[in-house]
Amino acid sequence: MADRYFDDFEIGERVVTPGITLTESLIIDFAMRYDPQPFHIDAEAAKQSNYGGLIASGFQTFALGFRMVLETGVFRACSMGSPGCDELRWLRPVRPGDTLHTELEVAEKTPSRSKPDRGMLKIKYWVKNQRGEDVMTFTSMHMARRKTQ
Repeated sequence: MADRYFDDFEIGERVVTPGITLTESLIIDFAMRYDPQPFHIDAEAAKQSNYGGLIASGFQTFALGFRMVLETGVFRACSMGSPGCDELRWLRPVRPGDTLHTELEVAEKTPSRSKPDRGMLKIKYWVKNQRGEDVMTFTSMHMARRKTQ
């Protein structure tokens, strides 16, 4: 993807990422380090949980969802970080064998009034499984560098 800057993004523009398939070992490894709840780390215990089987941590889904976006290169040239996310929702469990991809849409763009080298992009995100079902949604603000003249 060609380098993009704040002014290159259009409201309503959408980006769809390639997918990634989660394995049981990827789910357990992440959860053992960052979210060691029984339904994330123990297949037998997970069968007895309200999920009826092993599921990925929502934090893993969030991290992978954003990683897939970064791998497209869409923010490579312009990213200046983010002040945060809103409206994060985990809608469906992610299970071993699920293939996820991320879709994003530019919802708003606001040039900075005090710092002319940047602007703020409000981006809506959907992480979807192989059936096209939303498994997670969130909205994020991205500080984006403007192209130098």
